[in-house]
Amino acid sequence: MKVHLVDGTYELFRHYYALPGHANDAGQEVAATRGVVGSMLSLLEAGATHLAVATDHVIESFRNDLWEDYKDGSGIEPELRSQFELLEDALRTLGVPVWAMVEYEADDALAAGTAIAATDDRVEQVLICTPDKDLAQCVVGDRIVQFDRRNRRIINAEGVKKKFGVLPESIPDYLALVGDSADGYPGLPGWGAKSTATLLGRYKHLEEIPRRAIDWDVSVRSATQLAATLKDQLELAKLFRRIATLAVDAPVSQSVDELEWAGPTPEFGATCTFLDAAELLGRAERLATARAG
Repeated sequence: MKVHLVDGTYELFRHYYALPGHANDAGQEVAATRGVVGSMLSLLEAGATHLAVATDHVIESFRNDLWEDYKDGSGIEPELRSQFELLEDALRTLGVPVWAMVEYEADDALAAGTAIAATDDRVEQVLICTPDKDLAQCVVGDRIVQFDRRNRRIINAEGVKKKFGVLPESIPDYLALVGDSADGYPGLPGWGAKSTATLLGRYKHLEEIPRRAIDWDVSVRSATQLAATLKDQLELAKLFRRIATLAVDAPVSQSVDELEWAGPTPEFGATCTFLDAAELLGRAERLATARAG
């Protein structure tokens, strides 16, 4: 079997900015939610059998306690924010497991779900459906991959190395040094993508990089300055690495059997009425009937 794990928050943002708005009869904006539900149906119609969606029930997480400037929910448009719980409820009635994170983030849930699926010998491949660079740390060979559905691109371990210059296991160290502006932490001064990839490609982890540039077995521009920065700010880099490291103990389903889609729930009809999207109900029922036959 193949297991599809989807970043629901990413999908909601993507559909919100890609689709024209649509208010239901109650005046609530629902276009993005309709778009994501339709997208999950497309995934199922394409053959997905085991599926879960991770969401950020709230934007904040334990990482906000580690770093003051870590991303939060400020600046999110009210019409988008109002669809967070709506999406979760809609997907549940579709019959799709939803991992709604509060203390953790959707990325943590995806990592936790991947770890559980990877232990099941029946799982041929885990497809982590998000282009988010944080999830590159979970990639293993061709069995655990990222699937960028928008660009129809699979990223395996070789693809991670080609894109970032480091192995998947070095991604948290990579992000610790270069920073992540989307998540709100800056990395270390002077450490760019090229120098970071060169050193981590050779040494893999922060602690293994020699503290003196003269001991580096690679050629890096501004090596002396970078070595001094790493020596002086190693603990800060370790903090950023902790922030970048996904938590595989996030609360998710405990077995891939729980992820098998068995059709929509009886409540999905009411969901489609609320979303002003009767066609979604028809698609779900036809798919469920086809699979049952």
